[in-house]
Amino acid sequence: MQQRYAEPQSREPEPRQEPARAVILDPGTAPDARAARSAGRGAVETSSEPSPGDRAASLSGFRERSLTRGVNPFLYWTLRAIFVPFFLTYLRMRRIGREHLPRRGPLLLASNHRSFLDPFVIGTLVRRPVYYMAKRELFEKRWQAVLLNALGAFPVDRGAGDGDAMETARAILARGDCVVVFPEGTRVRSGPLGEPRRGVGRLALETGVPVAPVAVFGTEDVRRGWRIRPRKVRLRVGAPLRFPSPERTSPTLAAGVTERIWACVSLQWEWLGGVGAQRDERELPPGPPARRRRAHHRSSPREEARAA
Repeated sequence: MQQRYAEPQSREPEPRQEPARAVILDPGTAPDARAARSAGRGAVETSSEPSPGDRAASLSGFRERSLTRGVNPFLYWTLRAIFVPFFLTYLRMRRIGREHLPRRGPLLLASNHRSFLDPFVIGTLVRRPVYYMAKRELFEKRWQAVLLNALGAFPVDRGAGDGDAMETARAILARGDCVVVFPEGTRVRSGPLGEPRRGVGRLALETGVPVAPVAVFGTEDVRRGWRIRPRKVRLRVGAPLRFPSPERTSPTLAAGVTERIWACVSLQWEWLGGVGAQRDERELPPGPPARRRRAHHRSSPREEARAA
């Protein structure tokens, strides 16, 4: 009997000591364990996110593809064959001044920016592929980046003076293709036109290619959430502008050329009925509002002819 009771007594302390040994840790080793665990979590988190060098290499790859391969001809012309009838019927798109655009040779299209549809509707102005700068945030999703790049987009880091994107645009123009630039740098969804940046003036001076001012009107009202609403879209193209290529391009000179280009874009915008046209309403002849609007639209083409 004593031996039977002695055996449980000798076994009971063993499970009691095991959790005690598991809970009580050496003060010198506990912080190391916690540090190791936190370091392990940090290693997992940093490994899941691409480094800045990887992102830069990815953006450079898309720019290189635009230079070496260009657009995907099957995808580009298939989508164009679908988009053009859709824009002409559902959006009642009107394209004014297409006769000003050369059919061959390098061409720079400078336009205002109101909607994500702008690159697509501007691409219908010419019967050849167009390339355009798109913000680098659009290239963060792989499938979206591949699709946009195949349609002619190449990334630009806005606000950072992206020299690689400018070099890509210069190379595309040098081989005789067409590039679309939005001088505002971002979308201006409502109200008057935004302030342009001098990158378009610098590009025009460094390449010496003709610059066609383009105004897009009505695209900001097309999309509401995921719905594409039947709103009227109009585009107007002015006569291309040419600027001499100086030996050295200064910021002041680039800013002056940008102002000249943007003034022509604003003229096309006001002709279409943009907000900027309302500022001169006090100078119009007296009469009912409808008559004043007609008088304003009659005078705009004459002003454009004098400016050209």
